[in-house]
This record gives sequence, C-alpha cells and structure tokens, in this order.
Amino acid sequence: MGGIVRGMRDELISREIRLAARPVGEPVPADFELAQTRVPQPGEGQIVVRNTWMSVDPYMREWMNEDVSYARPYELGAPLLGSAVGEVVASRAETVPVGSVVTHFLGWREYAVLDAAEATVVDTSVAPAEAYLGPLGTTGLTAYATLTRVSPVQQGDVVWISAAAGAVGSIAGQIARKLGAAKVIGSAGGPDKAKRLVTEFGFDEGLDYRAAPIAAQLAEAAPDGIDVYLDNVGGDHLHAAIAALRDNGRIGMVGAISGYNATEPVPGPDNLFRLAARNATLRGMLINFHFDLFPEWIERGSAWIADGSLRYEQTVEEGIERAPAALLGVLSGANTGKMLVRLG
Repeated sequence: MGGIVRGMRDELISREIRLAARPVGEPVPADFELAQTRVPQPGEGQIVVRNTWMSVDPYMREWMNEDVSYARPYELGAPLLGSAVGEVVASRAETVPVGSVVTHFLGWREYAVLDAAEATVVDTSVAPAEAYLGPLGTTGLTAYATLTRVSPVQQGDVVWISAAAGAVGSIAGQIARKLGAAKVIGSAGGPDKAKRLVTEFGFDEGLDYRAAPIAAQLAEAAPDGIDVYLDNVGGDHLHAAIAALRDNGRIGMVGAISGYNATEPVPGPDNLFRLAARNATLRGMLINFHFDLFPEWIERGSAWIADGSLRYEQTVEEGIERAPAALLGVLSGANTGKMLVRLG
C-alpha cells in the first residue's frame, strides 16, 4: 500500500491546545495550555492531515467536566477533540491519497495522525472546505435532523428557534421555512443579532431575550402559540416554549447553553405536565443517532447553498493559540453563525 510520502521526510512539529484544568463555572484561559509535539510517522492505513480549520462548539464545555453524561470527558494534559478539516500531507492508505481534503475529529491541533477510516473526504467544488464544519457538517445536520425527524415541521406550523443567530439556529430557521413553516421566530442576545435574524436569515421575527422576559416576547410574537420549538438554551426559554405549545406540539432538545457553566444542578421547568395536557412531545437530540441522514442532508444542503437560498455566516479567529478565546466567545454569545479557528 501507499508508502510514507510528501511532507514527512522531515520532522514536523505541531502545536496543540491541551486541557490544563477542569473549569469550575465559566472557563478561564488558565484552564488551557498551548503545547508543541512531534508529529509521528503514519502507520499502515493511516494519514497525516494538516488541519486548516477547526470547529468550536458549545458541547465542548460539557466535555471538560469529569461527569459528562453522553461521551468520554476530555483528559487532563491531553489535546482537546473536535471537528476539523484539512489537507492530507502523508498517506499510507490507498483510499485517501495525499492532497485529499478531509474532515475528522482530531481538531485543536495543527497536524493530526489518524486511521484513514476515521476521515471523510469532502468535495470542495461543492462548497469551501470550512463549510463542512458548519452548514454541511454536523451543525447543519443537527438543524436538519431536528426539524425533519426529532421534532418534524409540518406545513403551516409556527416554529421558534432559540440561539437563532448561532451555528445551528441560523441554519434551522431557514430549513423550517423550506419545510413549510408559516411563521419562523428566532431569539438571540442583543438588538443587532435579533435584527439580523430577519434581514439576513429570513426569520419573520427576531426577539432579543436581553430586552424583556422571553415568555412575554414570545406571547406577543405568537399569540396563538407555537407548534415546534428547537431548544439550544434551556432554562427560561424552555419554560416559555412549554407554556406556548399548541396541541400536538413538538420540542427538540438540542442544547442548554444557559446551564453549561452552572456550578450547581440547574432546576428543570416547573410546567412539564403541560406537555401531557397538550399531547405534546419533548425529545432529546444527540447527533450521533442521526448520521444516517448525512447523505440526504449533503445533497439538499449543498443544492440550497449553490442556488443561494441557504445563507450561512462564520465568526473566525486566527491561529491555534486563539482557540480557547474562541470557545469562551461561543459560551458568551460572541459569535454569529459558526465559530471557527483558521489554522493555516
């Protein structure tokens, strides 16, 4: 099979971000460490990827806890994990030759050595490489799977999306419209983001949750209630959504960013039984259970991007050393659209 090729005759040095300490509450820069390491030669069936872009996502905060419920926590002293895209610079796998552009899960480092089977070759003639970390990656798939399978949108529905200026939310609002929603409401932090939901992402209304209690704003925007809620926030947003549900309403629980930095257990909504009264559903959404929809989403999503009907935005930090700051920015709502770090 393919021998060690281009780029590996000389030793490569990679910088990476390691978890130095488990955060208590909101992470701080001291919880991270920038380190250098030698890039090993690839073994049989492996590739070496020069990462060019890495994804930064809210779930990463949960994985820093020792007791994360649905995945192995990040290890202290080890590089963090996350989605990345890059160019294959060495290969011992015939299926993934040098020069291929691939996505994989060994982000937070400049070079990654991994089994070729753990990488996915992407077509950069369809969309830029970084789009496969956003609208054509698990971000877009999360929005699509939630609104087609977990809490499916039906013709004429009123749909509410929280954290709607974020990576998942900004895509979800547009998908809801394409699936036949009669009205799409988004909420975000700050008047500028709320306005951009309408002017740039096609929402009917943008609510600024910082301006007034979200329940009151939702009642004004949807006086007859809502049919579908995609929850990225939890807390008071989830409480408001349950109160506003119409009969047979659906809630997809994607995230709960309002509680990720909490140091004590976060109380649940006190109106859960209203779900029974409305014959409604509240269903958790973990993307790992919906990867079978990826081909369908890539086909539909790439076509929508190509014809200009699906818009996406990115907030970009430059250099691996900025990755911790990018994560802190995501957790504080500093980003619009997908938060990315450009590595080179």
